[in-house]
Amino acid sequence: MTLKLARLLLLSFSLTLTFAVAAQTADNPPSRSVLQLTVEDVIGPATEDYITRAIEQAPRERVGLIIIRMDTPGGLDSAMRGIIKTITNSPIPVVTYVAPTGSRAASAGTYILYASHIAAMAPGTNLGAATPVKLGSPGQPDKQPPSDSESDQTGNAKSASERKAINDAVAYIRGLAELRGRNAEWAEKAVRQAASLSAGQALEKNVIDLVARSTADLLQQLDGRELEVLGQTVTLNTLEMNVKTTNPDWRSRLLSVITNPNIAYILMLIGIYGLIFEFSNPGAIVPGTIGAICLLLGLYAMQLLPINYAGMALLLLGIALMIGEAYQPSFGMLGIGGLIAFVFGSIILIDTSAPGYGINPGVIAAFALSSLLMFVVVIGLAIKSRRRPVASGMEQLLTDTGTVITADDHRATILIHSEHWQATCDQPLQPGQRVRVIAADGLTLQVEPLDEPANKEK
Repeated sequence: MTLKLARLLLLSFSLTLTFAVAAQTADNPPSRSVLQLTVEDVIGPATEDYITRAIEQAPRERVGLIIIRMDTPGGLDSAMRGIIKTITNSPIPVVTYVAPTGSRAASAGTYILYASHIAAMAPGTNLGAATPVKLGSPGQPDKQPPSDSESDQTGNAKSASERKAINDAVAYIRGLAELRGRNAEWAEKAVRQAASLSAGQALEKNVIDLVARSTADLLQQLDGRELEVLGQTVTLNTLEMNVKTTNPDWRSRLLSVITNPNIAYILMLIGIYGLIFEFSNPGAIVPGTIGAICLLLGLYAMQLLPINYAGMALLLLGIALMIGEAYQPSFGMLGIGGLIAFVFGSIILIDTSAPGYGINPGVIAAFALSSLLMFVVVIGLAIKSRRRPVASGMEQLLTDTGTVITADDHRATILIHSEHWQATCDQPLQPGQRVRVIAADGLTLQVEPLDEPANKEK
């Protein structure tokens, strides 16, 4: 009885302890953390991939707040819109923080700042210049588009397309401003007039929510703030949160490298040249293998970038014309035409004026000249050498001449190229007679006499 009573008491104590720990855990759940992301370059496909995957994984890692620490001159419209969709549909509050001092959130960065649940800036930073980049350089005011009547009178199609792009950008940023309760009038001015503001001015005009000197200061100011996230009110408790910084992983870094327009351009051309060398010299394997890998990487990067298909067509036409010059010499006309098409196609290949997304003219010039040299000179010489008669092997013996060493009626042994060969002839042969090879059957040559036998009586 005593043993049973002791077991019951031990079981009761264990259950009590378990329930107490469970209750304490329920009252004080593990504290959430702050996930900090860093954007310090132009906004492109790699930036979109980095931010989107981090925000999507955040709920599984008990993240209570996401901070995007930003310093960007702008970027691609498609990548910007993808990031904004992710932010506006995030179940976790997102803070865009323009920092450190001297940073900026220009062009696409302004849109992302407006879309965030909290917009913050460090002292000495600026935002704005949100005019669509195809219409003007960031930071420079664009001309006011003409009225509808002016466009109708002049028939200026370009002005109509500009006004469509500006109106679309205005509607987009005003919608973001209304969603977050920020200054929509200044947002429109940032698009139409490329206006910019400093951190202090932005706070005064209700463009941003707060100015913070550091991440610690930012978290202190955010503590206790109530936000609306996907229709629910969330109260931030940032003083108890630990900051965890997540840098781009290997996938984002690789994407950042290959989506650089210069790298994508080089990869695509190396791929094309590698396959051309492989087809011109089947069995080389190395050019074809490297070319296929580079071409696939280049095409993958190109489909993520804003490509002008007319530029791509001119680029491929230029390569085809230069190859044609190598196969069919045309006194340079095909080569010159191919070079011109190649250069113009490369210049207009990337269909955007976003900072950091143009192909360097030096890269274009280097590949244009090297392509012309390779196709016209190298491949031309290779084709000419292929058309030359074979200078070795059995084919070399055909039409060559030799001397009869021994003869037995229609069969003889001849000396040709310092080698003894068995030969047959339709006419009787004699030693010392000169003969020409006209055919070969295995190791036996068929010859014809070139002169009369030396000992034949006249």
